[in-house]
Amino acid sequence: MYSYSEFDHAFIKERNKQFRAQVERRIDGSLTEDEFKPLRLMNGLYLQLHAYMLRVAIPYGTLNSGQMRQLALIAEKFDKGYGHFTTRQNIQFNWPKLRDVPDILDALAEVEMHAIQTSGNCVRNVTADHFAGAAADEIADPRPTAELLRQWSTDHPEFAFLGRKFKIAVTGSETDRAVTKAHDIGLRMVRNDAGEAGYEVIVGGGLGRTPMIGKVLRDFLPVEDLLPYVESILQIYNRLGRRDNKYKARIKITVHENGIETIRDLVEERFTIQRAAFGGYDQKLFAEIKKAFAAPAFISASLDGFLDAQNKDGAFRSWVDTNLSAHREADYSIVTISIKAHGQTPGDATADQMRVLADIAEEFGHNELRISHEQNVILPHVHKSHLPAIYARLKEAGLATANIGLISDIIACPGMDYCALATARSIPVAQQIATRFDELKLEHDIGALKIKISGCINACGHHHVGHIGILGLDRAGVENYQITLGGDGTETATIGERAGPGFAYDEIVPAIERLIYAYLDIRDSEEETFLQTYRRVGLEPFKLALYPEQQIAAE
Repeated sequence: MYSYSEFDHAFIKERNKQFRAQVERRIDGSLTEDEFKPLRLMNGLYLQLHAYMLRVAIPYGTLNSGQMRQLALIAEKFDKGYGHFTTRQNIQFNWPKLRDVPDILDALAEVEMHAIQTSGNCVRNVTADHFAGAAADEIADPRPTAELLRQWSTDHPEFAFLGRKFKIAVTGSETDRAVTKAHDIGLRMVRNDAGEAGYEVIVGGGLGRTPMIGKVLRDFLPVEDLLPYVESILQIYNRLGRRDNKYKARIKITVHENGIETIRDLVEERFTIQRAAFGGYDQKLFAEIKKAFAAPAFISASLDGFLDAQNKDGAFRSWVDTNLSAHREADYSIVTISIKAHGQTPGDATADQMRVLADIAEEFGHNELRISHEQNVILPHVHKSHLPAIYARLKEAGLATANIGLISDIIACPGMDYCALATARSIPVAQQIATRFDELKLEHDIGALKIKISGCINACGHHHVGHIGILGLDRAGVENYQITLGGDGTETATIGERAGPGFAYDEIVPAIERLIYAYLDIRDSEEETFLQTYRRVGLEPFKLALYPEQQIAAE
């Protein structure tokens, strides 16, 4: 994984020192809140409904055990004993006191972390496939690409004040686990006819109030052309992007208003200049970065204990079937640890749980952890012989829920419980849905299903690309929940279709229940997923389930 150079350490130390002075001036009244706001946002500090919130970057979701333990210490010492992992592979602390924030930033710097560019109109934390370097279907590890982009974009003078925030995601596999088509720039590793690895470049995706699926700007970009090409895109966006209306300032609007062909011509024209200017220095850096992402020393061991546990323990077998993914080494697995026990807040982990995860990663997982955009924690490299011991430790810590990819594995934004932008609650809705379907004991019968919930139009919960999306909004002072169906955040990305009028807070869980029973009635077989059924039969049968009064009126 990445590591800081002497320059990085000195830079972060000086930056934290400057911010400490700014915080002191805010506390003694020398700075007003309006004057302080742009300074704090440059350091990832928001002012939410009830308190300040600090958003910390986790580059492409990668942590080592020492970093996870430091996050646990910060949660315990400076917050309420927990942190919240977000859909952008960050962690948020929701209750820090302003006077403590400089100490938190210093604590982060000790383990080579910071909160720079987790806010503001700049290139945000670069995200990547959480199975990077481990997935059986991987063409190339996307983390070196993400790290190259991170180093290039951090404190980049030309792109520090863009028209709006800018998000880049990278995936190295045919299966898109990074939602690349819903980002400002999405990079998908592909091979050309000669078998060479490169990037499909997607531009202009995004969710929020105007959701759009990104368009392909380049079918194949050679690896060595990455930085000059991405810089060319940013330059064109910086020049053409609107600044008269913040709601029309994202690159998706720039692409939509100018057309992908015009954007492509302008980028290619600029690229010829940028390519010459880079002179190959970036590729020397890229070669150094790749060395830092070498695979760990994989072990060999008997699988007898693992196979025996699968035969004897049904709960363990269920967890194996649900939470494990194929690793590129046959005797290894990728373990996804759910931090969404039924009824818990999606994405929240206590300090004790973080320490358990750090210990397990150190003992059994080559000291690596990943945070997924789906708000879970990944152990990317686990030998199968260690799985029974890991499961026992997770079970003891309340982290062994076998629900990855199922109806209770819900993505939810913080909603009106924390966020100053939210107009409706999302966390309680997620908790009630998970609890209800745990009571019904239908979760595993339903199979693969992604529910995503946002508490406002900004769509931090990715509801547009949920198989079932739920958008909470304020309607004349009352929470109202709209349902969208058929959304998809993978390589077949689709924006969900709005089903009809919204539901009141106490109506939304029964509405989801009707949807699920309708799906169980009309699916072709137990193997046909909710999304496959929706794509086969369309909206109408689900609409009748959601609004049964329409059927009665027609009879």
